[in-house]
Amino acid sequence: MAESLFVESADAQLHLRCFGPEQGSPVLLLHGAISNGRVFYSDSGKGLAPFLGEQGFRAYVLDLRGRGQSEPAIAAGASHGQLEAIRDDLPAVQRFIQGRHPSLPVHWLAHSWGGVLMASTLARFPALAETVASLVFFGSKRSIHSWSFERLLKVELVWNRLGPRWVAKHGYLPARAKKIGADDETASSLADSIAWVKKGPWRDPQDGFDYGEAAATVCWPRLWLLAGKGDKALGNPADVARFQAEMGAPGELTLLAKSTGFRRDYNHLDMLVGHDAATELFPLVSAWLSGQPSAR
Repeated sequence: MAESLFVESADAQLHLRCFGPEQGSPVLLLHGAISNGRVFYSDSGKGLAPFLGEQGFRAYVLDLRGRGQSEPAIAAGASHGQLEAIRDDLPAVQRFIQGRHPSLPVHWLAHSWGGVLMASTLARFPALAETVASLVFFGSKRSIHSWSFERLLKVELVWNRLGPRWVAKHGYLPARAKKIGADDETASSLADSIAWVKKGPWRDPQDGFDYGEAAATVCWPRLWLLAGKGDKALGNPADVARFQAEMGAPGELTLLAKSTGFRRDYNHLDMLVGHDAATELFPLVSAWLSGQPSAR
């Protein structure tokens, strides 16, 4: 039975959707940009989070500040952005989960930009890595180097050019209304992500903190990155590999492709929401969280 919990962080209430037994090994799941926690679950009980719950894990799905059921919702004038997620919200949620599982480290799992926020949090607070059992990132990249038609359309046109125009008109990025995503983004979040996606330094645009330099001080948890061969821009395998190198973290990188034994060349979303993902990827994730190798 799934339940909802709320975590106080500064002036926000962060929503956690929880699956699995209370005594299970805890897993924190984080969505990416223009998204929310529902990328990991559906009303019908499908998705990675319910699957992990059925496997005996305690899955905590976070809605970032203003997204999903977290409050207040994003609207014109919302001033928070990436810095608040990295500096305030993820540490607050980690402390909350630790309080419910005092003897267990927490697995961190993310899709897309959520992996960048998680890695940035650990770079900013290296001691926090001692409380994290492992990292699993689906299609996570920080900057985009690869070129494709998908990049020209989704990144160069929509994200980098139309996005700021919509922010100037509405005071935030109305991604749902524009039908480009499942949830909205603040002006600050959009501007900060554009700076990083454009191959700018891994340095905080708000306070100048150098995540790239700090990453060298982190004793990184066990790491597994998954990248879809069919993901041409938002999590291109080459960009995922560059992100791992930028973290300076040892770990495994698995290419989700027919050529590596999978049923399809996965794209950015179907690695989480596709039928094949549920039958061939989710069991691998459960096994990996239990301490087994990726097997591919």
